[in-house]
Amino acid sequence: MSENGRVTSHDTPEAPVLGSLRPRLPSPLLEVADERFARRGLRLLLKRDDLIHPDLVGNKWRKLAPNLRAAEGRTVLTFGGAYSNHLRATASAGRLLGLPTVGVVRGQELADRPLNPSLARCAADGMRLHFVDRSTYRRKGEPDTLAALLASAGAEDAYVVPEGGSNSLAVRGCAALGEELAGHGGVGVAAVACGTGGTLAGLAAGLGPGGRALGVPVLRGGFLGAEVRALQDAAFGGPRGDWWLDDRFHFGGYARTTPGLDAFAADFEQRHGLPVERLYVAKLLYGLVVLADEGAFERGTAVAAVVTGSPFPAPAP
Repeated sequence: MSENGRVTSHDTPEAPVLGSLRPRLPSPLLEVADERFARRGLRLLLKRDDLIHPDLVGNKWRKLAPNLRAAEGRTVLTFGGAYSNHLRATASAGRLLGLPTVGVVRGQELADRPLNPSLARCAADGMRLHFVDRSTYRRKGEPDTLAALLASAGAEDAYVVPEGGSNSLAVRGCAALGEELAGHGGVGVAAVACGTGGTLAGLAAGLGPGGRALGVPVLRGGFLGAEVRALQDAAFGGPRGDWWLDDRFHFGGYARTTPGLDAFAADFEQRHGLPVERLYVAKLLYGLVVLADEGAFERGTAVAAVVTGSPFPAPAP
């Protein structure tokens, strides 16, 4: 952190080995013409974090890179559900860097079923999957439960990355996202879809004075505000940046969509030639269209939507 308290990307330098992966940084910032924003006097920008790396896509690179450095070659153990983007990214990183990985998967009942495409990709990339019952999974943050999980997975000495990759290192890594947007100048609001809150926590910090960050949670429950505050406390010792949440656009919860959301995403793809990931990005873009129509943004505002991921499986060329 610099002397004036602003977070800088130099706080979490990447390990030299990560440079061999050749991430595309800073990621492109593209303006798109969309009359739903233009008629309100707004500009829509897309921060294409989905183009950072073909396997460690978007905020997954920003969150994983500092944690992979900290792992120092040890086995990396992390957590996720059956369709977790974070598990896939961690497994890909393990394959690319030659690191052993273990994925603790929510749902013991899945152990006896054929792997879905997401978990099959993890296994193909060398991740060892360890299934646990949902009650135990909910208590994974408790020290005794975590110790038992590590022992049962045969990974007592593993470097542990939390679900979604959100910890203090990840938050500081995501501050670079805010810095990149602030460096372009003119971005009034930076918006991101949220699962565990780490990207929003870092984004808001990196934007610096005058920047505003909006988080669109993709889970129900209204708990994310406390999580973002806790992550900023852990990463920076206190709150950073101007941020807020809008909880209306989860469409039933994580990994859930509706025909209406699918139709919206397909329309956005046709308008702008951008494949739209449904579980996070579509909900963010839908929320921004609604907010623009409601007059939530002052005329003249440039709204930057962070494209944190790409569809899985990838669409056919």
